[in-house]
Amino acid sequence: MKKSTKIVHAGRDKKIFKNTANPPVIHASTIIADTYEEYVNIEKRTSPLMKYGRVGTTTTFAFEEAIKYLEDGDKTIIFPSGLSAISTAILSVVEKKSHILVSDSVYYPTRRFCDYFLKKMGVEVQYFNPIIGAEIQNLFKENTTGIFLESPGSLTFEMQDVPLICSIAKKNNIKTILDNTWATPLYFKPLKYGVDLSVHSATKYIAGHSDAMLGVVTSNEQSSQSLEKTSFELGIHTGPDDIYLGLRGLRTLKVRMNQHQRSGLIVAKWLEAEPQVSKVLHPALPNSPGHKIWKRDFSGASGLFGFIIKPEKNFNIEKMINSLNLFSLGASWGGFESLCVPTWPYQYRTINSVKHDGYFFRLSIGLEDPEDLINDLKKGFQYL
Repeated sequence: MKKSTKIVHAGRDKKIFKNTANPPVIHASTIIADTYEEYVNIEKRTSPLMKYGRVGTTTTFAFEEAIKYLEDGDKTIIFPSGLSAISTAILSVVEKKSHILVSDSVYYPTRRFCDYFLKKMGVEVQYFNPIIGAEIQNLFKENTTGIFLESPGSLTFEMQDVPLICSIAKKNNIKTILDNTWATPLYFKPLKYGVDLSVHSATKYIAGHSDAMLGVVTSNEQSSQSLEKTSFELGIHTGPDDIYLGLRGLRTLKVRMNQHQRSGLIVAKWLEAEPQVSKVLHPALPNSPGHKIWKRDFSGASGLFGFIIKPEKNFNIEKMINSLNLFSLGASWGGFESLCVPTWPYQYRTINSVKHDGYFFRLSIGLEDPEDLINDLKKGFQYL
């Protein structure tokens, strides 16, 4: 089936959901077994029935099945946030005194988790240049157990050679995790390219309406048991109401992503032509350093990208942001509304990679008409 058809039908088991188009919200804590035999089978996990509310209800299973299907994975587990999904995926591949490699361009909350929680439990964290490529093998140690990737990178949008890094990691028995939130399961399939654990903040594009907090991790067969055990022992549980919103948003993911991609590129190309802009950070643009990797591995782009305004002494960020009417100022991204956020990407970096001078901004292009968004940015540019 084509992607758009898969999205509509994934997770809708007709044997379970006979009379509803979308799986309903099921709230439960205690699950009642009809017979002793059924109870024993549930305990042995030989029954497809619900076991206990924390493990999930049919609402949970429907969303997990849909994401697993789209990701071509072995197991998907839902989490109450993207960060919860990231931290559990990492914990499933590390142990005390192990060593993990993390991309220096990673999402800041991921870095915060590594710097605080992992180091507290005795895990050595080492950051690497996001465009390191094959040289990553020079960083391996006897106790290296994992590599955390994010492509494109957060805020600076570097593309990583995921299949190359994963092939090297597998030869050394090292697990790989990829934050795939930017591309969604539509535009990049990490497990197909050798990734062991694919992570999404489903709060973003999958839910798509800025009203739900969700994370998902999809694993290959070799990593499923550790992921499931780690999640279970941590007592991770996600409420069925947010899961329902994730399922609802999933059905329109394809049409929304088409619009995010189209409008994003229109705005990005306009910014490229603006004399005040020194750089547009969008991997789908031919001038981007990571464009070849994006074109080789990805089938599309989202509406999230960055741009840099040339350093000007009299530039007033506050006046620029406050002059915008259609672009809002807020955390997160991937919803129907457009966002414009000033960023300071190098304040957390530890690797001396390529740096750009100027004022950084991150745009999340929503579902508005791109011409209106461009006119809104023009108003802000009056303060350059």
